[in-house]
Amino acid sequence: QVQLVESGGGLVQAGGSLRLSCAASGRTFSGNLMGWFRQAPGKQREFVGAISGSSGSTNYGDSVKGRFTISRDNAKNTVYLQMNSLKPEDTAVYYCAARSTSYVASKSENAYSYWGQGTQVTVSS
Repeated sequence: QVQLVESGGGLVQAGGSLRLSCAASGRTFSGNLMGWFRQAPGKQREFVGAISGSSGSTNYGDSVKGRFTISRDNAKNTVYLQMNSLKPEDTAVYYCAARSTSYVASKSENAYSYWGQGTQVTVSS
C-alpha cells in the first residue's frame, strides 16, 4: 500500500548539514506514521526519529536529539530528515520507514511495515 523513495544522501564534512527526503506513495499518507532509522557498518540498526500520523508528534533517538529534525509535507507526500552539526559517528545507511496507519511516534522497528532502499550518508572528519 505504501512505497518509499529516498534521496539526499551523500558526502559532507563534520559540522555540516544534509536534508534527506522520503517520497511516499499510497493512500492515507497524511495519517501514516513515518520514521527514520540508520545502520552503520558493524552496528545494530538504530532509531533516528519518527513523526506520528494524525497528531504530528515527534520522537528522536538520544544520539541525534537536538541536531536532527523530522518533518512532513503532506501536500507533497514527503517526509524529511534535516541533519545538522553532523559528526563522523553519523555515518551510516539511512532508511525511511512507514506504517500503513496512524500511530504514535514509535522507536520500534516492529511498528513499521514499509521500508525504503536506504541512502548512504558519509561524514568526514
